[in-house]
Amino acid sequence: MRPTLQAVGTVSLLAGVTRALDVDFNSDDSIKDAASTAAFGLLKYYTGNNTGDVPGNLPDPYFWWEAGGMFGTMIDYWFYTGDDTYNDVTMQAMVHQAGEDADFMPQNQTRAEGNDDQGFWAISAMSAAENNFPNPPEDQPQWLALVQAVFNEYVSRWDANTCNGGLRWQIFTFNNGFNYKNSISNGCFFNIASRLARYTGNQTYADWAEKIWDWMEEVEFIDKDFNVYDGASVDDKCADVNKAQWTYNAGIFLQGSAMMYNHTETDKWKQRVQGLASRTAAFFFDDGVAVERPCETFNSCDFDQQSFKGYLMRWMASASQMAPFTFDMLMPLVKSSAAAAAQQCSGSPPAADFKGQPGTACGFKWTEGAKFDGTVGVGEQMSALQAMQYSLVKKQDSRAAVTADSGGTSVGNPDAGRPPDEYMPVMAEITTGERVAAGFLTTAIAFSVAGASFFVVKE
Repeated sequence: MRPTLQAVGTVSLLAGVTRALDVDFNSDDSIKDAASTAAFGLLKYYTGNNTGDVPGNLPDPYFWWEAGGMFGTMIDYWFYTGDDTYNDVTMQAMVHQAGEDADFMPQNQTRAEGNDDQGFWAISAMSAAENNFPNPPEDQPQWLALVQAVFNEYVSRWDANTCNGGLRWQIFTFNNGFNYKNSISNGCFFNIASRLARYTGNQTYADWAEKIWDWMEEVEFIDKDFNVYDGASVDDKCADVNKAQWTYNAGIFLQGSAMMYNHTETDKWKQRVQGLASRTAAFFFDDGVAVERPCETFNSCDFDQQSFKGYLMRWMASASQMAPFTFDMLMPLVKSSAAAAAQQCSGSPPAADFKGQPGTACGFKWTEGAKFDGTVGVGEQMSALQAMQYSLVKKQDSRAAVTADSGGTSVGNPDAGRPPDEYMPVMAEITTGERVAAGFLTTAIAFSVAGASFFVVKE
């Protein structure tokens, strides 16, 4: 059976000490030291705390959503290691990118923002609430209220007119992907709904988690074998499903389902958690090491995709705590992947590509072991860091996500968020002058095409 093969891989990778970061995975202190080194290298990519830059933003070529994922990683880094070195920069980034309306739709991003982009920042805020990460000043947006704002905006965007429900990938009609409904956008919705249900005890959140899961099964984005597929177009009523399977799609539903099991303790959610955990373990691991199936083998993973495995590590570790019956299946895989990732953290690329400690740049292909694969960047460094820091999770660990009734201190606002008419762009009325100008432009184009004349337009 596959679990037996994975166990063999786990033993071989965990035996002894890795060479790159010199990590002894039998020692928490050694793991924390390695995580500290990886975190240092990761934050060297961040420029948002530089004078004149925007707090929370990563430089090109990294997109805004990945910065949200990175700061969620740093929130958990503090939680599991106790190192508060990066707390201030994390707080600054999270609060700034909450935006002017406290819903993770800042003006510097809104026009290009998708539902999944907004969701990754909300997921990070949810981790801050569950981890009792230091709360922002009272006059600033609070973690729980931020998540509730995004949840409420998701509810307002639920599109029952196409495919009988679901969120579209994009928020705005003018962005590519608006006609696509995908698992990661709906996974973000499901994830925060399930975690809000557990944190607050409010049945409305639980009801929405159920509704999203049911819809995912209805359109067969989650099939009977618990494969989680990418999505489908509304143009064909979501009938032609893109069956690419990404680690973060499986992971986001695994953690959310585990949260619902923890909240309800029902057989239904236990079976769903078990199904997702078993399929994730069987599909995404080679000899105990995580692999990004659609692209890694073909050397075609883009900057986004190079970060996906780290989120899987995060959500597997969380699921092992929220649904303890999965611990013996999931955590050996996290730990063996962490050992492999640490071996990949052996690169010394040019300073322009990596400003961390030489010899500690983390590669992408963990299956290559100590043979550094030559790829470096935010996704690679962050994923390796996540694998290592989540290997600190213990069975029946006292460090688990809190709720409002078990020590959570974040202040909520169940009415947070905005209706769509407050942020959807409205086309300005065309004036007479603009109509005249448009007429001249149309005439100019016609003449140009005909070759009758040309126009020089001066700015």
